[in-house]
Formats: sequence, C-alpha cells, structure tokens
Amino acid sequence: MDAFALPFTRRYVTFTLTVAATLLTVALMASTGASGVVLWLCLVVSAALSALGVYDLLQKRRAILRNYPIVGHLRFILEDIRPAIRQYFFETEKDGTPFSRDRRTIVYQRAKKARETRPFGTHYDVYAEGYEWVRHSIAPSAVANADFRVIVGGPDCTKPYAASVFNISAMSFGSLSANAIRALNKGAAMGGFAHDTGEGGFSRYHAEFGGDIVWEIGSGYFGCRTPKGSFDPERFAAVAADPQIKMIELKLSQGAKPGHGGVLPAAKVSPEIAAARGVPQGVDCVSPACHCTFRTPVGMLEFIAELRRLSGGKPTGFKLCVGHPWEFLAICKAMIETGITPDFIVVDGSEGGTGAAPMEFIDHLGMPLREGLDFVHNALVGIAVRDQIRIGASGKIVTAFDIARAMALGADWCNAARGFMFAVGCLQSQSCHTDRCPTGVATQDRVRQMALVVPDKAQRVFNYHKQTTKALAEFVAAAGLTHPREFTPAHFSRRISAHEVISFADLYPPLAPGALLAGTLDRRFKEAWERADPHSFRPGPLA
Repeated sequence: MDAFALPFTRRYVTFTLTVAATLLTVALMASTGASGVVLWLCLVVSAALSALGVYDLLQKRRAILRNYPIVGHLRFILEDIRPAIRQYFFETEKDGTPFSRDRRTIVYQRAKKARETRPFGTHYDVYAEGYEWVRHSIAPSAVANADFRVIVGGPDCTKPYAASVFNISAMSFGSLSANAIRALNKGAAMGGFAHDTGEGGFSRYHAEFGGDIVWEIGSGYFGCRTPKGSFDPERFAAVAADPQIKMIELKLSQGAKPGHGGVLPAAKVSPEIAAARGVPQGVDCVSPACHCTFRTPVGMLEFIAELRRLSGGKPTGFKLCVGHPWEFLAICKAMIETGITPDFIVVDGSEGGTGAAPMEFIDHLGMPLREGLDFVHNALVGIAVRDQIRIGASGKIVTAFDIARAMALGADWCNAARGFMFAVGCLQSQSCHTDRCPTGVATQDRVRQMALVVPDKAQRVFNYHKQTTKALAEFVAAAGLTHPREFTPAHFSRRISAHEVISFADLYPPLAPGALLAGTLDRRFKEAWERADPHSFRPGPLA
C-alpha cells in the first residue's frame, strides 16, 4: 500500500459512503419494488450528498473541498457562524486583536477581492494598553499610485533592483508544495513583486512563471554546494546568472528558530527536492546551525563581496534575527575596516513563523522585529552607511498598517510569509510538519497538493498584494504623505496605560548620524559597541 493510501481513504470515506448508500438504495428499490417515503428520503439525501461530493472534487476554487469532499463544508459553516459567536463572548486574540478583525480574514478578503468596509466603527478597545494608531493629517494628500518601489543596490552593485515595498518572504520548496510555489511565483510575476526562495534552493517550480526571485543561500548551500556540503562557487555562479534571479540573500538566521539548524527527513527528500537542493535522494537533508564558509564578521563580508562578484554584480545582502547586539555591531565594525557593505539587510523578527520549530525557540528566542529593526537601522546610521544599505523587514507582517509601522522604524521594504500562505489557501491547521496539509500548501503528498489549483491561487496572491499596497497608499495619503518611506516614528502612537499615550519617537529614539564612530554614550549601544570585534563574533572585554 502506498504511503498516502490510508489517509487518502480517510479523506474520501464520507463521499464513498454516500455514493455507496445511493447505489444500495437504488438497488433495493429496484429489486423489491418498494418505494416508501423512507426509501425515497434516503435516496434523495444520499444522491444530493453524492452530487455535492462530485461538485467538490471538480471545482477549482477551494482546495479543502477537493481534498475533503462533503465534510469540508463544515469548515465554511463554522467560518460563517464564528463572528457571531466571538462577538457574543467578546473574545480576542492574545495580542488584543478582536477576532472580528482576524488578520487571516483580512487576507482572505483581499485575496478574493471581497468588500472590506464594515459598519459601526472600530472593534478594538482603543483605551486598552498596547493599542496603536497612525496620526493622520487634517490636509490629506491625494492617493498615489500604489506601486511603491525602492532601488536596492549599493556602490559596488552593478545591477540594482527596483523592489516593491511588499514581497513574498522566504519559504522553501520542500516546506511548501510544488503547486504552492507555482502559485506564489505566478502571482509575483503578475504583480511585479519579488519571491524569496527560502534556503531550499531555486527549483524548477520557481522558474516556471518567471516571477522575480530573491535567492536565499543558507548554511546548507542548497543549489550551490559540493557533494560534501560546502559552498561551490562554480555552481553558484551558474545558477545566479539566471536573469530571473534579482538579488542574493545570505541567511544567517531566521526569526522563528534563530541559532537552530534543521533536518528534512530522508523520507521527504524526493527526486525533485534532491535536484533543487543538490543533495542525494533518500538521505537526511541537514541544514547546519551556522555557516562553514566564514567564521568572523570580516570573513562574512568578504563572502558577501564574493557572492556579489560571482552573481555578476547583483544586489547581495544578508538576513538575520538580531541576537547579541555586539555581534551585529561587530559586522558594522567589519564594514568600516574592510570598506565592504552589503546592498541590503533583512531583519527577521522572533515572531516570524515556520513549519516546525522547538516550542521554546518560537516563544522565547531572538529579538522581536520592531526592536531588531530599530537597532539595525540606528546602528547603520551610527556608522554613517545607512544611505548605502537598504533594510527589509519580516516577521508577522500581514496588513498595510504593519508595513507602514515597519517603514516608520527604518524598513525600506517588507516581506510577508503567512499572509501569502493564507492567500494560497493555508488554514493554519498546524499540520505543516506532518505532510498532511488539508489544502495542499505545505505537503509533498502529490494527491493533496493537486487540490491547490495554481491559476486560481496565483490570482489571489496577486489580489492580496494589490489590495494591501492599495490600502498602504490610502494610509500614506491620510497621513498627508506621498510615499511610505516618509513615515517616521512621530507618525505613530501607542497607548501604554488607560491614561497615557506615547509617540513612537519617544519609544524608539534615534541615534545621531555617525554617533558610533564618534564614540556614543547612548546606553543602547555603548557597552555592545565597546565589546564588538570585527574579527570575532565573540564579545571582547569592556574598554
């Protein structure tokens, strides 16, 4: 029996039973000549359910119905009654967000181009601690073209890239199904925004529709590795030459499990995954916790410079979740010493998601996005290189408000993973690690992923991006601005108690340009700057 045969049978058992009930009822009526009310009622009900099951299997808009005919409708029934139930009990998310404004629902509305307006004002408790808002202008601007762009490419980059301010964050083929990757990339191609490969390599599914690619290089060097697992410059150069690849991103850590490697079990290493990653089929695919190509901040920057050279001058940078402050400041000191600067840095927050990670890592490791973003932005200002380096932000970014807030704290663009996963059909069933995703998004089961119809979900990816950037443009106009890069911390407020409100400008005070070079006394940086060593990620002694 195939590995998927038993789960496959379970998924279709209701449909199978209804068809069998229909046939048995017809046979009974034909053989006995009986035609009582009960038999007719059984026939009508079973035939109607059977017809519904056939429709579910043939329709292309709802993956869960294709994988779970008939019983999948329970999900939509519960979704319809959920707002009334939650409103009745006044339940809220852990972060205080009312279920009526569930972020997943916002994505679904935008992906399906459903009406987003609603009556009776905010459902938030605006007097609750933690409530945040944008300060609007009494003289709003005209709503601008929502296709906001940022040019990525420093002084050593010969092929700068005009990136959208909203892009698809790193999600690997292997973690996501082939059809999910296809839908994401086709949507990116339709909307003219970027699609990060994740560390699993640049697969043929990423290449199928020609959407702009950010190729992420992790510690496993998948797609550009030697048989022993080290970096292969020739293989890297051959792949990086593809014109579809617009930027190169060296992954140091990810927010959901910083400082932790990963293993894709041998059973999941299919021929396609093996080809994309450059690993042997049927063998555990190991992603180490750290890189073997460099061991120091200076070595890391030299490696980035080499990746940029080998790629033909494409924008090259790195991604990290900030941990020890002195480690990032050591990289800053290495920039000063070597004169090498990355073209961009992506700051991933500890609130970022993943398919599988240790619980303690998810809950208690790494710096949250806002603190990490503010720290990195100010550190680059402090060494007077902020104008040369662009900053991306990722970590639970779903809405236009999330994007605006991140850009106010120093981001030049934002990446989203969960929002785009919702757009292709993710229900947050939390079965990513089991290979039994009910909607075919996070599975390598060929039957399950067939339920995800690429053209339909690609359109939803495009819609979600378009509607979110449109909402961002409206935010920008309401604040009296013309581009989201004009947002500053002073445009945002946060309630810190029932009677106190504070500006983000006070929550996140700026560092003066060149302050670290001049010898800062800022308590956020002073000790870490003194201990930062460009030749080691270990802290040095206090001066």
